[in-house]
Amino acid sequence: MIEPTLNYVSCPGAAASGSPTHRMAYWEWNATGNPAHPHVIVCVHGLSRQGRDFDTLARALAPHARVICPDVAGRGQSDWLADPALYQIPQYAADMLAMLAQLHQQAPITTLDWVGTSMGGLIGMAVAGQPGLPLPVPVRRLVLNDVGPVIQWQALQRIGQYLGRLARYDTVQQAADAMWAISSSFGPHTPEEWLALSRPMVKALPDGGFTLHYDPAIAVPFRAVTQEAAAEGEAALWQSYDHIAASTLLLRGAESDLLSPETAQAMAQRGPRARVVEFAGVGHAPTLVAPGQVAAVTEFLLG
Repeated sequence: MIEPTLNYVSCPGAAASGSPTHRMAYWEWNATGNPAHPHVIVCVHGLSRQGRDFDTLARALAPHARVICPDVAGRGQSDWLADPALYQIPQYAADMLAMLAQLHQQAPITTLDWVGTSMGGLIGMAVAGQPGLPLPVPVRRLVLNDVGPVIQWQALQRIGQYLGRLARYDTVQQAADAMWAISSSFGPHTPEEWLALSRPMVKALPDGGFTLHYDPAIAVPFRAVTQEAAAEGEAALWQSYDHIAASTLLLRGAESDLLSPETAQAMAQRGPRARVVEFAGVGHAPTLVAPGQVAAVTEFLLG
């Protein structure tokens, strides 16, 4: 079974260590036999997750492309930021541009695709929907996983109840069980699948226990958002969406509380006119582990 390599890119913006820059980690998968393969697929995770969420999908894509799965700043192996106010989409998008520039310098990128789950989809909309950004090449195909320009307020309230409230666990399994209690909307998983998704989400503590592998300060700007501000932000998000030129696939958990059927329908009718695929028995957000979910993405990107 192939495994990824861990790499880093230096990004502008101060780290909590006091450095004027911060390091963003990214996991690179490549089973093409060509380390300089010109087709790059970037997979970006959700709000409190990390790049190893995409292991199952990456293994399916790696024989055909360089698959890059970053740990967004403040998560996983990436640096924490000195200013919590920077834990927002503009900083994340700037970090992705720095990563793409480094990848392009290492080996020219001729085809660029993007898979974004929840927050990763919003970053993808920012990258693909702002003309004039210094991308190596335009995004060709874009997968938005259970996210769009309109985010339901009740979903933000639900997420805000647990985001940033880190606990100590005696074992990885105990941490996995706690995460399942707040993530059952991800849909059915075997115990083995859930443990595989959970293991990279925890880090060891000096006392032998475990905690979640992200900076609790990512909750600071999230909790500062008001319902009025969220509504005002929709116009800017629709503007980005309408500027997307990439062929777009929108995945939706049929029971999602974050992406409404009405928003999905609107996304199919304007901008890039996304093709919508719904997964029954899943809420927010599909983990892209189930075979049907993996097939939907691989067929869109590689077909």
